[in-house]
Amino acid sequence: MISPQTIEQIKNRIDIIDVVGEYVKLKKRGANYLGLCPFHNEKTPSFTVSPAKELYKCFGCGKSGNTITFLMEHDKLSYVEALKWLATRYNIEIEETETSPEQKQQQLTADSLYIINNAAQKFFTEQLYQSEEGRNIARSYLQERGFRDPIIQKFQLGYNPSAKNILATHLIQQQFNKELLVKSGLVVIRNENELADNYRNRIIFPIHNNTGKVIGFGARVIGSADKAPKYINTPENEIYIKSKVLYGSYFARLAIDKADECLLVEGYTDVISLHQAGIENVVASGGTSLTVDQLRTIKKYTNNLTIIYDGDAAGIKAALRGLDMALEESLNVKLVLIPDKEDPDSYVNKVGAVVFNQFIAQNKKDFILFQLEVMLKEAGNDVGQKSNIVNQIAETLSKINKAEDFTRQQDYIKQCASLLKIDEAGLTNLVNKFKREKLAKEEKKLPFEDVKGTPHQPFADTSETSLDLLQQDEVHEKAVIRVLLEYGLKAWDEKKTMAEYIFEELEQFHFDNSDWEHIFSMYKTAFEYGEEPTTKSFLYHTDEKIRNLVITATLFPFELSQKWDEKIEGLNITNRDTAQEDVRMTINYFKLKKIKKMFEENQKDLETATSFEEQMKFIEIHRQLKEAERELTNRLGTVILK
Repeated sequence: MISPQTIEQIKNRIDIIDVVGEYVKLKKRGANYLGLCPFHNEKTPSFTVSPAKELYKCFGCGKSGNTITFLMEHDKLSYVEALKWLATRYNIEIEETETSPEQKQQQLTADSLYIINNAAQKFFTEQLYQSEEGRNIARSYLQERGFRDPIIQKFQLGYNPSAKNILATHLIQQQFNKELLVKSGLVVIRNENELADNYRNRIIFPIHNNTGKVIGFGARVIGSADKAPKYINTPENEIYIKSKVLYGSYFARLAIDKADECLLVEGYTDVISLHQAGIENVVASGGTSLTVDQLRTIKKYTNNLTIIYDGDAAGIKAALRGLDMALEESLNVKLVLIPDKEDPDSYVNKVGAVVFNQFIAQNKKDFILFQLEVMLKEAGNDVGQKSNIVNQIAETLSKINKAEDFTRQQDYIKQCASLLKIDEAGLTNLVNKFKREKLAKEEKKLPFEDVKGTPHQPFADTSETSLDLLQQDEVHEKAVIRVLLEYGLKAWDEKKTMAEYIFEELEQFHFDNSDWEHIFSMYKTAFEYGEEPTTKSFLYHTDEKIRNLVITATLFPFELSQKWDEKIEGLNITNRDTAQEDVRMTINYFKLKKIKKMFEENQKDLETATSFEEQMKFIEIHRQLKEAERELTNRLGTVILK
């Protein structure tokens, strides 16, 4: 684990404009910066970055966060990966907290394998372009396949020469550990202690993780293979786990996010050819059955998956594998089968990108309905097989088990019942039966306390909507949090800070919204313990909902233009300090709103009072509230009409 000291050092060095500016063209507007949102397509900029508050928010799609969450969201990095990315950028040495000897060794091995793979990738690329064998055999082969230099260089393709141990000798000369070289899969041991290259006379396809590091290799034999396998892949080790790998995901991630669709193909060359044709939202499964980890990687970027496979029997069978898992992950899955014994690689080279895209758009088939049609065709008139198909489809549909997918499931039941020529209600009952059986199995696996109920979620979604216009209490409560975060540590007078002034003024009041109440309490507790809480303190909180609440409270799409100083003499927007005025007005409006609410509640109590004493008590409360209201309206210069 990264030590808290290192994390704090990284946070202190972060420049959000520097980092976000690598991905978004930002233009200064007042105190903030504005640009086109990288998370959705827009023509008018609504993506706002505040360097003072170290946060961003898109007022179009609602995405918001800090520098770390930006990297996590945009590049689909984990929290630790984002921290490491920033540490590298700002030359900060990462200090790890105490770990077990086994964990330390595992991390050392992983770091060494990354270094070895990086050295090997550079060697393979050098051999492809600079060695005579590489130019005459490998590069000419790639050119025959239609791959041009820009795409070869983008994917860092290379070549391992036919000599027995040219790579092994090169790596040993760089003093790499023999055991780790074997673990990497780049070399093998022959004759007890002799190292030999594992990928001799093969085109090399580096495999990258989602940060661009090389985690392994695919090695394709040149020409047709006799006894040797067509492809050799890196064996599993500390950094390469086959079930989690999607080839090309590093190069496709932004395009998938932008298109809101992932195209899935089988092979490395399919991915590269489509990229070369300008179709970049594509990844490959590497010819293996889809795994849950691969599907979850796709889901980081989009809910829409289109599988593109060969149109032969083997391609259809491969495409249908993993369907149930995709449904459980709530992916919308479509299928396209390439015609005429072609594969995506050959087909896009044959017809070009425009026709290829048109073919994909016009030939997408719903995955579940396609599977049903295939099974019914194979079953023919066999009643027994048809009965099995009904059960299989019902079990498949039961995997669509999330509340937001209920309508989708009902639509499938209707369509499948029609194709099967069975009663819709009967299919619904069968689907529910499979759901109950699955739930019963899961409950048996869980301890009792985990089955009783779902955990409480204290923070509701507080994204700004039209409801804010109706819930004025919410507006005033949010405003209190804003001024507390922005001005709390400033001096109110010689004796107290603005935070202390706010605490004193609101001592007899409470928040109706538990979310804002919680943040107010967190701030007050931290302040009373001698800490100095600010917007930044909450912006890097571990709870995403707290971060989003703070962003909602503190960042707005508009700000007063400094050009008003040129139009209205004496306005002095640029230099004047409005903090105390802002705090005073915010607190007074908050209290006024609460007092109005107390009036309403007291009036109801007065109407239902059953004794003279109770009536007099509520009348006195009314008088005191009226006096407090009058005092507040005098401060605000507001006239109350009754």
